[in-house]
Amino acid sequence: MPLAITRDISPRFNECELTHLERAPIDVEKARAQHRGYVNALKQLGCSVLELPAEADLPDSVFVEDTAVILPEAAVLTRPGADSRKPEVESIAQALSPLVKLLSIREPATLDGGDVLVVGKRIFVGMSTRSNEEALLQLQELLGGYGYSVRGVPLRDCLHLKSAVTRVNDHTLLINKHWVDTAFFADYNLIEVDPSEPYAANCLPIGDAIIFPAAFPQTRAKLETLGCKIVSVEVDELAKAEGAVTCCSLILQ
Repeated sequence: MPLAITRDISPRFNECELTHLERAPIDVEKARAQHRGYVNALKQLGCSVLELPAEADLPDSVFVEDTAVILPEAAVLTRPGADSRKPEVESIAQALSPLVKLLSIREPATLDGGDVLVVGKRIFVGMSTRSNEEALLQLQELLGGYGYSVRGVPLRDCLHLKSAVTRVNDHTLLINKHWVDTAFFADYNLIEVDPSEPYAANCLPIGDAIIFPAAFPQTRAKLETLGCKIVSVEVDELAKAEGAVTCCSLILQ
């Protein structure tokens, strides 16, 4: 049974960091309701969920994905690129320490987990405003002994690599070709998001199903055509904080 780690939404969620979106008012109670729906979807798909309490003074802390990279052999604690987010790692480290070996990214590296795409033994790292070359070098050093290859990928017009491309399975990726060069992923089957849904490239596979935002029906239809079982969730309020479905959990198999 997979274990999903989630964290409740901070009362200061409206003060979240923003990079590519204009700030819009967030209905925090609606965001909490959507987050509960997301957690229920994880449970529906067979996950055991460790629900951590809200970090009241950390506005972005619901986005636990950015604090760690989960691998079968170890979890790499990150060092988020936004200074306001660096304290988020401490409580995640406490939650993970009984469960998995911990490795750490160190200063001067910065790394958001949302920039790290793991596909089998290949790791792609988005070279974004939040993740730097030093983090890439440290990941290569930390994970090379486990047989992983680590490669940097330039981005454009989006926050994280997983805003632009995510794993459907170990052979197939969902991608927005306008935000990342498809040449980096030439070895995979690529499903392109519908042009009307640029933010639709973020999906979360759990077992034989995929958690996917209800806001992107055209891209959902493409996934279903390929036989994917979709579990829809409403996350439009979370999206106002540049969040998506991979952002809100850490999945341990």
